[in-house]
Amino acid sequence: MSDREEKMLTLEKFEEASEKVKEATQPTELIYSEYLSMQTANKVYLKPENMQFTGAYKVRGAYYKMSTLTPDERARGIITASAGNHAQGVAYAAKCYGAKAVIVMPTTTPLIKVNRTKSYGAEVVLYGNVYDEACAKAYELAEKEGYTFIHPFDDLAVATGQGSIAMEIVKELPLVDYILVPIGGGGLATGVSTLAKLLNPKIKVIGVEPAGANCMEVSLKEGKVTTLPGVNTIADGTAVKTPGSNIFPYIQENIDGIITVPDEDLVVAFLDMVENHKMIVENSGLLTVAALKYLDVRGKKIVSILSGGNMDVITMSSVVQQGLIFRDRIFTVSVLLPDKPGELSTVAGIIAEESGNVIKLEHNQFVSTNRSAAVELRITLEAFGTEHKHKIIEALSTKGYQPKVVRTNI
Repeated sequence: MSDREEKMLTLEKFEEASEKVKEATQPTELIYSEYLSMQTANKVYLKPENMQFTGAYKVRGAYYKMSTLTPDERARGIITASAGNHAQGVAYAAKCYGAKAVIVMPTTTPLIKVNRTKSYGAEVVLYGNVYDEACAKAYELAEKEGYTFIHPFDDLAVATGQGSIAMEIVKELPLVDYILVPIGGGGLATGVSTLAKLLNPKIKVIGVEPAGANCMEVSLKEGKVTTLPGVNTIADGTAVKTPGSNIFPYIQENIDGIITVPDEDLVVAFLDMVENHKMIVENSGLLTVAALKYLDVRGKKIVSILSGGNMDVITMSSVVQQGLIFRDRIFTVSVLLPDKPGELSTVAGIIAEESGNVIKLEHNQFVSTNRSAAVELRITLEAFGTEHKHKIIEALSTKGYQPKVVRTNI
């Protein structure tokens, strides 16, 4: 670790970074969420970093890190590895400083993140299935071409830049009780938790990870940086197998707990943000919203950091569909009925009486060898929610159709 890095994560450096990043960020004032506050019996505020120019908080750390480099380090060209948001942050910062940027991204990175990174003038190299593989490739290219490497999270200057978020939160909400922060490799959590404790040791900072990529939770339990055998989550921005070793001691000292969130909770959280707050937040950014129900406190002032909003429309469409299914707003039932005229009309009439909306019908005449005895009708319906769904099923049962809920495939 260089002398420059050792001097980071001090109150003086956090203050410096907070002023510096204003050159590359726009204000993201806290948004009070009446909906989430009612759901949790707390006062919940959102820190909408998804509204940054680059669509995520990552520009803070990238820009501040770039400001600390020497002219020679910038002149050699900059390289990094990223699942997308850090890539855009570095590409934007490099453009501001007139430096060449090469970004190695996993092949699974959403197209919107790839295209936006290119739009800032960066050269994009797609390599590997997860961040860790892309990172190894970036180190290889840095060694070969002499580029200056900027790590997305295991860099104290980068973490210092990310910590500017905590400075803004505390200035706007001095009596904040809890800050929920997403964790991938740990850079954002390091900066936010370290500065929060410097400003007010009573603030509780809780890290939130996807259940399928909980490298920090495992590492904290083991007492050392630990690599997961693999990751499996829709939260691509936090799909990291190994947390940062440089920042890990700060996490150990300043993070007050870890909450892990299953992917299905992220799907539901996406619907909540769209319907109740009219905001697009990517899956990793939704971790802190989904985690609210697991935080066993009442009457507290809580800030959920929405770390990013870079989500491609195909992923968005899939998440919306799955969210509607999880919420019982879309479901499929199978009924058996005699293969004779009028039966389909009767079933449709029952559903209509209960205000159900038919989306799709599948008629299988070969479910039985005796077609006149029974054919299968699969009906995909739109409902208002769980209670309405059960009401429709009960109506079909009362008429003798014995409906069975089956896997919805839309």
